[in-house]
Order: sequence, then structure tokens, then C-alpha cells
Amino acid sequence: MKPELSVVIPVYNEESGLAKLFARLYPALDALATRGISYEIVFVNDGSRDNTPALLADQYRLRPDVTRVVLFNGNYGQHMAILAGFEATRGDIVVTLDADLQNPPEEIGALVDKMREGYDYVGSIRRKRQDSAWRTFASKAMNRFREKITRIKITDQGNMLRAYGRNVINLINQCSEVNTFVPALAYTFARKPTEIIVEHEERAAGESKYSLYSLIRLNFDLMTGFSIMPLQWFSMLGMALSCLSGGLVVLLLIRRFALGAEAEGLFTLFAIAFFLMGVILFGIGLLGEYVGRIYQQVRGRPRYVVQTILEQSGEDLPEAN
Repeated sequence: MKPELSVVIPVYNEESGLAKLFARLYPALDALATRGISYEIVFVNDGSRDNTPALLADQYRLRPDVTRVVLFNGNYGQHMAILAGFEATRGDIVVTLDADLQNPPEEIGALVDKMREGYDYVGSIRRKRQDSAWRTFASKAMNRFREKITRIKITDQGNMLRAYGRNVINLINQCSEVNTFVPALAYTFARKPTEIIVEHEERAAGESKYSLYSLIRLNFDLMTGFSIMPLQWFSMLGMALSCLSGGLVVLLLIRRFALGAEAEGLFTLFAIAFFLMGVILFGIGLLGEYVGRIYQQVRGRPRYVVQTILEQSGEDLPEAN
């Protein structure tokens, strides 16, 4: 039967926390089932190198009626895992959830209730973030910067707990972008988006898979994937610097003929030259971001490779290590 709710959970090296996740996730969704909300859970294993695939297979054996497992043949990243989960879902409402229990599974019901009010995209805002101070500050700063560039209004872009309508999921599944940010992509397709406040907890086990570099790369993908404004800003900066440079040349020529040759301003000229070279290199890097996206897209390679899907159709299951 086609379920009303599909829960997509990307998983990467989470063997230490999966038992706690199962212990809270299934009772929370079973409680929704008593209200007439049928569900399925789609786990996507993103090339885990620990015992995660075997634990997911064991859980599939315990609850094959509501559990499906998508196994990648390698590591392709969290957003590719989410996209693969979207393609495997069948529900009218699709909820994404992290495997680390920072987003309580008990909050899924609140998103479903909001979706039933007629919304097709429900984001979530963490009431009290349980992250480090620098990560909270960096996230808020990038949120403000991203909103000015892309006009996409997502209050808490780092929160995985979100709900999507089937109309939004179908449009996302039609996209073939190699690099994208799923919540922002969904926001652009949604007819009636909204947000709610949810609880946030400390990570149940393990450590975050997002390093500072990963967060920077994610925001570069977000800004260059949804707007050309950075290029426009750089073009305007280039024109402004050209005008200032031209004025400086005129000023130096006037001083040369009025006061004669002088060497006192030599280091100032060096500083100006180094500044302009830095701006040029930054512009080349920015342009390279857009060219790199084009390069990755035109190669036409698969975004990810699914090794197998464990579901009620008789696939072989991997044995525990």
C-alpha cells in the first residue's frame, strides 16, 4: 500500500547511534499510525565504512513492512543520499531526518500536522541549538548572507528536519543537478512554504561529519547554485576599482609634473597593486566556481550509484561483519 508518510534518513558511519535511533524512531511513527497515518522509513547508506550496512539490514529484517534501505556503492555526500531517498519514496508527505538524534523523531508528527493544513513545504527552526558557539554563529551569518544573495528565506538552513509535499518531491526528482542544496531547491518549487519551531538535542553518539571546510563548500554550492549575484557584485566591484585606479593614475601624473619625481609613495603603490591582485585572484576563483559547476554537469556522470535496495521484493541482504 502507498503510505501517507515517508521518512528519509541519510546514514554515514553511524553504527554507534543506530540502536538509539531505532528505539525512538519506530515508536514515534507507530504512534502516528494509531492516528491513521501510514508510513515507511527509507534509510540511505552513504558508503559507510563501519558496521552500519549490516545494522540497517538487521533492522530491515525486523520491520520489513515499513523499512526500506538504499545502499550506495560509495560515499557521495548527504545531499545525494537525500535525493536518492526522494526517488525511492512513495508517500504524499516526505520528511527528512538526521540519524544522530539531534532532531527528535517525536517532532515528525508536528510537521505532518502542519502539512495537513495545506502547506507543501515545512521547514523547522531549532528552539535551542545544541551546537558549539562558533558553528551557531557561522550558521546564522551564512543564513543572512545567503538570504540577501538568493532571496531564499530559510531561517535555519542547517536543520535537517523538514517536510515536503509530493508535488515538490516530483519536481526535485526531475532535476539533474550535480551540486545542489535540497532545502533551497525545494523552497523554490514550493507554492505555500512555512516554518515551525522544533526541539533540538545533543548528538546521541559519534561526531559530526561536517567539518569547517564542508560547511564552506556547502555554502559556496548554495550561493553559486541559486544565484548569479556574486558575479554581478564582482563586476560592479571591478568597475569601481577601475574608476579608482584611473583616478589614482591621473593624480600621480599631476603630482609628477607639479612636484617632480618622488619615491616616497612607492610602498603605497605596492600595497595598492597587491590589493588589486588579490581582488583579481578572488574573481578568478569565483568564476571558477561557476565554470566548475558547468564542467561537472556537462560530463553527464551519475550523481550516485545504488548498489542495492532492501525492500519486500526478495533482495539478498549483507551479512554482519
